[in-house]
Amino acid sequence: MSLHSVNRRCSYIYWTLLSVLLVMPAWACFTSERAEILGKLHPDRDFEALAHHMHHQHGIEYTWRGPAGCIDGMSDIFPCHGIELAGWLEIPELGGGSGNDNWGWYHAPSNRYFALMGRSNGVAFVEMTDPANPVFLGNLPRPAGVGNSVWADIKTYQDHAFIVADAVQGHGMQVFDLTRLLTVANPPTTFDADAHYTGFNRAHNIAINEQSGYAYVVGSEACAGGLYMIHIVDPLAPEFAGCFSDDGYTHDTQCVFYHGPDSRYHQREICFASNEDTLTLVDVTAKANPQLIARHGYTQSAYTHQGWLTEDQRFFVLDDELDEVQFGLPGTRTLIFDLADLEDPPEPAEYIADGLSIDHNQYVVGNYTFQANYKRGLRILRLDDPVAGLLTEVAWFDTHPEEEGLGFSGAWNVYPFFDNGTVLVSDINRGLFVLRVTEPAVAATLTGDLIFADRFQ
Repeated sequence: MSLHSVNRRCSYIYWTLLSVLLVMPAWACFTSERAEILGKLHPDRDFEALAHHMHHQHGIEYTWRGPAGCIDGMSDIFPCHGIELAGWLEIPELGGGSGNDNWGWYHAPSNRYFALMGRSNGVAFVEMTDPANPVFLGNLPRPAGVGNSVWADIKTYQDHAFIVADAVQGHGMQVFDLTRLLTVANPPTTFDADAHYTGFNRAHNIAINEQSGYAYVVGSEACAGGLYMIHIVDPLAPEFAGCFSDDGYTHDTQCVFYHGPDSRYHQREICFASNEDTLTLVDVTAKANPQLIARHGYTQSAYTHQGWLTEDQRFFVLDDELDEVQFGLPGTRTLIFDLADLEDPPEPAEYIADGLSIDHNQYVVGNYTFQANYKRGLRILRLDDPVAGLLTEVAWFDTHPEEEGLGFSGAWNVYPFFDNGTVLVSDINRGLFVLRVTEPAVAATLTGDLIFADRFQ
C-alpha cells in the first residue's frame, strides 16, 4: 500500500472518530475571555472549553479528486464564481488539530511558493509551487510545555515567520527561518524554532510593518492588550521597543508609513487598530512615546474585529465580527471608513451582502477586498464607490457549502498577496485551500504591477 493510501485511510479513521466526538458548533475568533470582560454573549463558551481540551473542531471530510475548474457555478462540490480549486490539503495531512490563520512566503531566487497554516497544535509549512501537488514539509509545534489553543497568528519578514498564540501560557513569539524549507530532504519533518521571544506569554495577533522592521503584538496580557512593539530588523534577536495601552485591548492592527490624503501625518508610522468597539489610530513613530490620534466608533458596533487600508490609504475597510449576530442584519456587513481626515472622519459607509455569514479577516489588493467570511468562504468585492458604500461581489468560492448563516465554521483567513494568481484560504474544518482566480480583472490585479516584491505597497 502506498504512503498516500495509508495517509488517506488514516484520514478516514480520523474524521470518523472526530465526527462522533465533536458534532458541535464552532468557536469565534472573539474569545470567551474577552466576552466576559466586555459583558457580551460568547456563542460557544461551553464548546470552547471542550475544544481546548481536545484541540479539535468538528472536521468535514472531503475527497480530493484533483483540480477542478469553476463550471456552471461549481468547482467540484464548492459553489464558485470566477475562482477554481487548484489544490488542497486536509487537516490530518497537515498535522491534525483544527485550522486557523494562514500566511504565505515567496522565495524569489528559486521562484517557489509556500503556505504557512496555523493549527491548534502548531504551524504547518506547505510548498505549493505546483498547486495541484502541495507538499507538507513539516510542522513547528508549540514551545515545550505550552498547551493547545484554537487561536494562532502568523506574519513574515525578511524570510522569517513570526508566530503567536492566544489562550495559552509561555508561548511568546516563535521565530522560524523560512529558508530551511528549501532543503527539507524527507518531508514531513518536525521543526524547532530558531528564536523564542518571551517578553509576553500569549497574544491574539501580530502585525508587521515590513518597511520599518517592527512587529506589533496585540491582544496579549502586556500593555493592557494594546500595541506591544518589537524591533525585528535582526529577526533572531527581537527587542522590546515600546507599548501603547491608552485605549486598552487591540484585537488586530495594520501599521504603515502613512502617505494618505491627510498631509499632517505624512511619513509618520501609524497603526490602524481594531479595538473591539472603535477603529483606533495611533502614531507609533516614537516607540517610547506613541500618541493617540483618534478613536472612531460607528453605528451598531458589536465587535470591531479587523480591517485593511486601500492602497491610497484613504479608506479603511473594516469587519465587525458580531454585528450580524447582535443586530439581526440580513447579510454580511462591510464598513468603509473615509479617512481623508484621520482625526474627524464621517460615519463609515456600509455595504450589506446578498448572503448572510459572519465576516472574519479581509485584505485589500488593488481595487478589491478579499474576505474570509466563515460559512460563505472567500468573497471578493470590488470597491466601486467606497464613499457611498457601493461594492460589487465579483468572485467567490464557498469552502463551507453545507450551509451559510450565523456560525463560526468555515473560512478563517485568506492570503491574496502572491503574484501568480493563486490565493490561500485556511478553513477551520477542511484545511488548506489553494485557489486560482479566473475572473479576468481580479486575476490581472493579482498578477500585475500592484503586487510588490515585499507584498505591500
